[in-house]
Amino acid sequence: MMIRSATRRLAVAVTGLLLVATTAVRASAAPPSAPPTPPPAGATEPADWSPPLSTRGRYVVDAQGDRFRLKGANWDGAQGSWTGSGSVTDPANHHAGQDSHGIPLGLDRTPLPRLLADFHELGINTIRLPFSNEMIHSTTPVPDSAVAANPDLRGRTPLQVYDAVVAALSASGFAVVLNNHTNTSRWCCGLDGNERWNSRQSTRQWADDWVFMARRYASVPRVVGADLYNEVRRDLTDDPNWGLGDDHDWYAAAQLAADRILTEANPRLLIVIEGINWTGLPVDGLPHGRPVLTPARTLSHTLVDAHKLVYSAHFYGYTGPHHSGATGLGETHDARYQDLTREELAAALDDEAFFVEETGRHYTAPVWVSEFGIGAGETNQAARGWFGTITDYLADHDADFAFWPLVGFEGHDDWALLRYDAAGHRSGILDPGDWRGAAWRHLMTTPGKTGPVESVPTWRMLGTDHGDTVESLRVRSTGDWDPGAYKAACPDGLRLAGLSHTGGRGLCTDAGAPDLSSSDGAPAVVKDERYVPAGGDWASGYTKFQCPAGDFLLGYSERGARVSAALCVPARGALSGTGRTVWFDRSDNRPADAPGADFAHGAYKGQCDTGEYAAGIAFTTRLGSSPGPAALLCRALPGPSRQPGVRRPERPASTVR
Repeated sequence: MMIRSATRRLAVAVTGLLLVATTAVRASAAPPSAPPTPPPAGATEPADWSPPLSTRGRYVVDAQGDRFRLKGANWDGAQGSWTGSGSVTDPANHHAGQDSHGIPLGLDRTPLPRLLADFHELGINTIRLPFSNEMIHSTTPVPDSAVAANPDLRGRTPLQVYDAVVAALSASGFAVVLNNHTNTSRWCCGLDGNERWNSRQSTRQWADDWVFMARRYASVPRVVGADLYNEVRRDLTDDPNWGLGDDHDWYAAAQLAADRILTEANPRLLIVIEGINWTGLPVDGLPHGRPVLTPARTLSHTLVDAHKLVYSAHFYGYTGPHHSGATGLGETHDARYQDLTREELAAALDDEAFFVEETGRHYTAPVWVSEFGIGAGETNQAARGWFGTITDYLADHDADFAFWPLVGFEGHDDWALLRYDAAGHRSGILDPGDWRGAAWRHLMTTPGKTGPVESVPTWRMLGTDHGDTVESLRVRSTGDWDPGAYKAACPDGLRLAGLSHTGGRGLCTDAGAPDLSSSDGAPAVVKDERYVPAGGDWASGYTKFQCPAGDFLLGYSERGARVSAALCVPARGALSGTGRTVWFDRSDNRPADAPGADFAHGAYKGQCDTGEYAAGIAFTTRLGSSPGPAALLCRALPGPSRQPGVRRPERPASTVR
């Protein structure tokens, strides 16, 4: 979300001031359980895409496998608009003087069908629809004045109004991405009590709310995504992190919520995970900046559905790679994005976000710039130049995007694409006098990829850093297959291709053999050498956990650093072929082109070729040696012969167990 008063964002962290207490409290009553309101008669419009959406490499695709580019805007309001000071009933104390009453803006002055028609005129196909956790639980009906132009919505709670908006958007052909923007119904994004997903609630409560929302709209066909949380950032005393395993671990929280949504609520949804927006104190000489998606280079997400992950980032001209956006108190001497040259801005965008779209990496996913924007009244030439440059970049890169915001009040918020006065008259970016129009039209009309998107090999990371990462629904259905151990298993359709010697990391893929598994047959948990055939000692002197004949490795478990078990599943066809031992306890041993990229940064790794499958893990428990994986048994996949990658010569193995 764009912040109008940048000084307030993080300057409080410098001065040590206390947050203004919010008066909003979560109602004790359960959320209303009524289904979304059906759209008005005749509101359904044809669309040229079919839900649900999923991903293929860097692209989002529809149910037919055709590219679906998220060309969107943010219809804000339901996340709250109160600034945190003064009376909540006074519009002057709301962002830009716009009291949203906790519902999408504009329903007080324009009928919903007219709003939707105006959205279509913009050319967008996707609506990012923010909400707050407080909105979900509010049982107080919105005032009649908040829906004056839509009298059929009178007497409804904010959530019930949200229901009607969601249903109407879907019926009108828009893709709807639900966005948990705030905990409380308060304008974000500084030190406001909404810094983290769990700033005002537990992670469990937050995930429970997501399961509730995903279930609530599971029957609405064009609700296509769950954008988990907006602009995770530092609070007064602590930074969020990506993978430390504590209560501030955004990586782990997103993983938890994502898998719960897909397994308990709605498996059709895309899961949108935004990078970290800010860490550190905005003081010259102290560490601070915007990690954005850079942590995903070394620790990426793997969901129970390997084709549902979308990463997200926000970019505004007045912020920068190390600039909070503050002016005056809390401002540093770091460059803002609008201060960068075209080349420098492109390099920053690539480094902070768009590297994710590189093909054949464990982190490969679509990147959605789900917020960017600027005001129609902007006079700063650097800011205007930035808007032209970033829209050029998004157009040239065929990127997915969503402008902030979509709707505002005339005379109040000049950032909005569309503004409405009290009588419902429209103005905005479609008007000839709006200087932003040329850049917007360029972005909307520059040709991009359309039509069918070819399937590409998928690579995904596993880790047992702080707990289980069992991403196979098939395996989950069998229960705890190694109690007390940290367990990891590839998503269904993928197989284990690589392991690290230390750190508990694994690499999954479907390269060379999409969905190798059989539809029946129970997984085998291997904890001894019973399946090593006579004369088949492929790692002499080492303990070997080998899959039964006809099975392949899907997962593994560890107790401490020691290998605890290999998890094997039956293949759909006969598995045979010669095998080789890939050692990696003394150096890396991966194919020359290292598909999947570095899935265990700083650790020795071993990886089978794309024309192979893994059939066994070897390790040692000898004194002074790491008991982690030391070698993989890699065997040729069935089918045409494939050229294996370059590998190092085999070395003699120790004869000591």
